[in-house]
Amino acid sequence: MNTADQKKALRDRYRRERRERYSPATFVYLLSAPELKGAKCVTSYLSIDDEPSTLELNRELLAQGVTLLLPRVAGKTLQWVEWNGNMANLKETRKLLEPIGKERTDVSDVDVMIVPALHIDQDGYRIGQGGGYYDRMLPTMPGWKVGIVYPGEITGDLLPREDHDVRLAAAATPDLIVRFVK
Repeated sequence: MNTADQKKALRDRYRRERRERYSPATFVYLLSAPELKGAKCVTSYLSIDDEPSTLELNRELLAQGVTLLLPRVAGKTLQWVEWNGNMANLKETRKLLEPIGKERTDVSDVDVMIVPALHIDQDGYRIGQGGGYYDRMLPTMPGWKVGIVYPGEITGDLLPREDHDVRLAAAATPDLIVRFVK
């Protein structure tokens, strides 16, 4: 089985397992991480379905005066758009809530990237939903990159990797941050 097929099989398995054990959780405690203290600009996303919820974390970031950038799909890439927390400034596209507004092309001031993942291995490599959007974006973005997952979704087993896969700096569950040594 080639790497792409291995990843597809793992995505199917991880989605099934996530649905079976899904329980709401908050990630607001992440704001106590040294990497987030003093952050001025953070990218996040709006979780859907059974993904770990980013709602409370995003609201708290905004309450602290952080510039919050959300992704919008544009072809095969992501655009970053500043969001003020107003749900009226979102539109639904293919099950995703995406921000309305002008793309922010200068992202050099991003301090932290909050990244979705289905599973993260002991070296910091993730399996996402399979679209490749974050795989293409991660190498171009500055800042501390942390994936958020549920307990049990950080694995000691190495995940299959392809040349384009990018290592995260950390993984977070609702009560734990794991930093990966480079």
